[in-house]
Amino acid sequence: MLTHTLGYPRMGSNRELKKKLESYWRGESGRDDLSLTARKLRVQHWEDQKKAGVDLLPVGDFSYYDHMLDNAFRFGVIPERYGVHNGKASIDDYFRMARGEAGENGVAAMEMTKWFDTNYHYIVPEFSRAQEFVLADDSLLQQVDEAVLLGHRVKAVLPGPLTFLLLGKCADQEFDRLDLLERLLPVYVELIEKLAAKCEWIQFDEPVLALDLDENVRKLFGPVYRTFKDAAAGCKIMVASYFGGLGSNLETAASLPVDALHVDLVRGAQDLEPLLAKLGGNLSLSLGVVDGRNIWRADLDKAVAAVNSALTVLGEDRVLVAPSCSLLHVPFDLELEAKLDAEIKSWMAFARQKCAEIRTVADAAAGKDVEEVLTENRSILEARKSSPRVNNPKVAERLGALKAEDYRRKSVYEQRAEIQRGLGFPVLPTTTIGSFPQTPEVRSTRSGFKNGRIERADYESFMRNYIEDCIRKQEEIGLDVLVHGEPERNDMVEYFGENFDGYCFTSNGWVQSYGSRCVKPPVIFGDVSRPGPITVDWINYARSLSDREVKGMLTGPVTILCWSFVRNDQPRSETCRQIALAVRDEVADLEKSGVKVIQIDEPALREGLPLRKAEQAEYLKWAEECFRLSSSCVGDATQIHTHMCYCEFDEIMNSIAALDADVISIEASRSRMELLGSFRQFSYPNEVGPGVYDIHSPAIPAADDMAGLLEKALEVIPAERLWVNPDCGLKTRKWDEVVPALKNMVQAAESVRRKIQ
Repeated sequence: MLTHTLGYPRMGSNRELKKKLESYWRGESGRDDLSLTARKLRVQHWEDQKKAGVDLLPVGDFSYYDHMLDNAFRFGVIPERYGVHNGKASIDDYFRMARGEAGENGVAAMEMTKWFDTNYHYIVPEFSRAQEFVLADDSLLQQVDEAVLLGHRVKAVLPGPLTFLLLGKCADQEFDRLDLLERLLPVYVELIEKLAAKCEWIQFDEPVLALDLDENVRKLFGPVYRTFKDAAAGCKIMVASYFGGLGSNLETAASLPVDALHVDLVRGAQDLEPLLAKLGGNLSLSLGVVDGRNIWRADLDKAVAAVNSALTVLGEDRVLVAPSCSLLHVPFDLELEAKLDAEIKSWMAFARQKCAEIRTVADAAAGKDVEEVLTENRSILEARKSSPRVNNPKVAERLGALKAEDYRRKSVYEQRAEIQRGLGFPVLPTTTIGSFPQTPEVRSTRSGFKNGRIERADYESFMRNYIEDCIRKQEEIGLDVLVHGEPERNDMVEYFGENFDGYCFTSNGWVQSYGSRCVKPPVIFGDVSRPGPITVDWINYARSLSDREVKGMLTGPVTILCWSFVRNDQPRSETCRQIALAVRDEVADLEKSGVKVIQIDEPALREGLPLRKAEQAEYLKWAEECFRLSSSCVGDATQIHTHMCYCEFDEIMNSIAALDADVISIEASRSRMELLGSFRQFSYPNEVGPGVYDIHSPAIPAADDMAGLLEKALEVIPAERLWVNPDCGLKTRKWDEVVPALKNMVQAAESVRRKIQ
């Protein structure tokens, strides 16, 4: 009975890859140095997994930026604007695709969006109708050679062709991307034949099997994988589905002509029994019984029971044990958390520990003596369940006392908008999303205060100076609605979690969000509440510096939920309502202090949407309610903003409208305002700020380009309801990029105002 993982964290225990990538992008280190760092990390990560008892080691899960971008690069799917011919590109071309390029001959980055319902972002492949495919990159083959030379049992890993095409986009005119399958398969086959000579297994990730697929798509799986199996010679083929149950795709998956099928039994536990009844031929089953997306210890008895059920039907040779999905989505190693509360730490498992859990489950199911480990696991799970630190009766009482009026504003938008005109904003008001550059000085000051090296008075003095500098820069640029810049915030979720009860925090619990961007999600271990005001003093200090309105900046309850590691012992909806009440208290205090514009960001609203349509209505109902619960305590004169980015809006337009925010700002620049079609079709009733400046690229957009985007937006949104803003916050950018870009944005708004007034 083999154990394996579907993938492992890429960045390293000390985020070595992040640091080396950013050094390379700054021109401070070369390609060889970057390559050496990457190789050291791969070697270390294979060794870590092997020591923990993993039999089959994944190769190809490592990436300099993103695995879907890797696949596009691998098969020569490179948009024409990058000037690459015959699919042959360099590592710098790869980074230009991911990040864009600044300068006179700059080029826009490829679109980025969420990977299913996770907080990981992937680069969206762009396909043309005349797309040609070529095996343009052999890095996967080289990495397999590395692992084999080290004596490892190797499983090559890459996206499957159906997921690759279905999760891409049309570069120009719309067409059925699956029409490209016939041209794509021979290049996959070429790669399979080369891999088959080198490794024992090839894993094709097809997480689209967790989506609602129509019959025409389901029919393609059998022929595609029959072709792959024929090409693989003696190498075994695995198809991996994850992030949910198979649902209506179960029979398709169970009859695949491959050697093994991986399924997610954490989110799709209901699939096991019907799969065992329908599994075709000699198909083996890989059981994802350890949660690859959350940080809690597994219930090992439950996992062993699932494996034993499969063993009874299939026998030991046809069962593999694994995490539910790639371990990319959890931190590296719990042992690095020297400062974490010992009791709460005992309830957790990170990537390294999850590998050991997989080994324990396999050993227990195989009849080996691991009773001591199982007994300890039972004891810890019971202690967590009964811990008084988890449950707060006052929070439950408050939730139970909520009334219908707590979930809605006093007046409808049209009446509020009339009152809010008294704020005096011009047509096409300009603003930003909230954060400004987190300079090395800002980060080191915040870190020094947190670690006790800097006194509170010195810390607060530095932060006030930085906030004043942000205000002065915005006034000079000419923005209409200002922000304080958020220098005191390490992360838009972690900052609030640090000020809520029911949360704890790691020191090294980093996970990759996109590229070199890592986040350290806070951990919700118990009932959530807000002991006291969090942002009020900082915002009001900023307001004291300017006659212009300064927005109060908060993170919304759904995003705080989705971007935290959430307790798994109660429904997510209940945890979200607890967070909504905590945010509501902060909103009320901001308004009471005189703040007239309050932004409650919800970039994760779409991200949290269940993958199956049958489950979406229930989620959207409680997500909408939680946002309104957090925001509806204010009067009509207080303007509520929200922000969303990097997601597909079409399916949730009703819910976006149901949030009843006065203004929503959205990502739009990378897609050249494509998503405004959703707002046109739906006739969105409130105010909208479609981003005109891609903050994830170092390129400084020209005023004329942004004016062109605004004119596109005016075709859909009336001028009196249109705002002007970047796509997202500016914390990852530098001031010498931000200032000229925002000046150009203000210039663009002014030029368009002149045309329409």
